[in-house]
Amino acid sequence: MTAKNGSATATRVKASDPTDQLPRDLLSREEYLELFRQLYLARYFDVRLIKEKKKGRLTGTLYSSHNQEAVLVGSLFGLRPNDWISPIHRDMPAFFMKDLRSGWDNPDRMGMSIEEVCAQVWCKVGSPGRARDNWSHIGKKDKHIIHSTSMLAGTIPVAAGVAYADKLDGGDTVVVTFNGEGSTAQGVFHEAINFAAVHKLAVVTIIENNQWAYGTPTHLGYPLEDYARRADGYGIPGFIADGQDVFDVYDKVMQAVAWGRSGKGPSIVECKTFRAYGHGDHDDDRAAKYRPQDEVEQGRSRDPIAIAKKVLLEKGYITESEATLYQAEGKSAGQTTDEDFPPEVVAYLKRGVDYALKSPAPAAEEGERWVFRV
Repeated sequence: MTAKNGSATATRVKASDPTDQLPRDLLSREEYLELFRQLYLARYFDVRLIKEKKKGRLTGTLYSSHNQEAVLVGSLFGLRPNDWISPIHRDMPAFFMKDLRSGWDNPDRMGMSIEEVCAQVWCKVGSPGRARDNWSHIGKKDKHIIHSTSMLAGTIPVAAGVAYADKLDGGDTVVVTFNGEGSTAQGVFHEAINFAAVHKLAVVTIIENNQWAYGTPTHLGYPLEDYARRADGYGIPGFIADGQDVFDVYDKVMQAVAWGRSGKGPSIVECKTFRAYGHGDHDDDRAAKYRPQDEVEQGRSRDPIAIAKKVLLEKGYITESEATLYQAEGKSAGQTTDEDFPPEVVAYLKRGVDYALKSPAPAAEEGERWVFRV
């Protein structure tokens, strides 16, 4: 079974002792602050895209990650540069935030540049997809980013294959794959995790439990309270993280990563969070009808930025005046301004957006590129 405190309690895993040292205890003050800064970056990316879409400057569907930033930031921060990730549609910041710890402007880091990702969003030259597909349908093999698809749980078998190949080569990389809680009902989810468990593959499956699978509430999708219990059937660890607390997500994911890297096999990390808007921006109006307003207010009341800020204050890593300097927490995209974010965050996104806006669209002659004829 999986304990409420989120410790792994599968049949072969001893429950964590609350007095044990946590992965976060090994972080320096500078690393705590960098995690905090990355929360602002993920939030601002989402805010900026929402505003651009409302201005009519973007096409395609926007899948907001607003209020779920701690899941991405906490999951990515402790990975090694050569570890693999497999994002989904709501994880757009992950493409440029992978290995961000190596330096935001480091050209050699193992992640996409902000220019590449913005060019993808704006369907311009310089984007991985070159205006051919949905924003998030991208990947980059040389940066160890598995190509995203819209097939629910469809990248888990790919992640298992990547981990298997690496294991055969004698490597110890970990593959982290992100999935919504609704995807756990898909057959491919179980087939892939069963395969990973049998072959003891280092696959960490993140379940972003934001309480709604499109318009289906969790109680109509799974009879148990914790989706991490899915792990029990495979004899693997099932961790539960507070998806609003970036440091708790970091702790649980790093425990899962350590388990996998040591050769013990896969694990599941359920991050309990809440989707701030509709499934996509096309669903915002409908979501306001199928989700009770008090539930939305409750779900958004624990803002990841505010929770991280409280931790930093308690540890003495920031002062009260520093805590009030930028106040993006508790606000919708329309309520925020650039002054609510650190200037380096605003400048970083501006660079990516400016690059995309100034870039041309791919030439019409490219229309048949990558098309295979029979």
